Amino acid sequence: MSISLKNLDESKATVVSAMNVAAEVRKAREAVGYSVDDLAVTCGLVTNEIIEIENGENADPAKLRRIAAALQVPPSDFVPL
Repeated sequence: MSISLKNLDESKATVVSAMNVAAEVRKAREAVGYSVDDLAVTCGLVTNEIIEIENGENADPAKLRRIAAALQVPPSDFVPL
């Protein structure tokens, strides 16, 4: 089944807020014992980018996918499919 505006059931659609993403990123990072610096090195982002994401100031899907790969969690934990 493909999703189109005609068959999207809006009552089941969810919006992931930047703050929810921020909390999930922080929780996943802490679960593997990484500091912000460790995660930045592992995923190839700079420390300030990780801090912005964890503060809910940035939810760039490309960056979130890199973080998910570094933490070995499904990208869907951070980026809605």
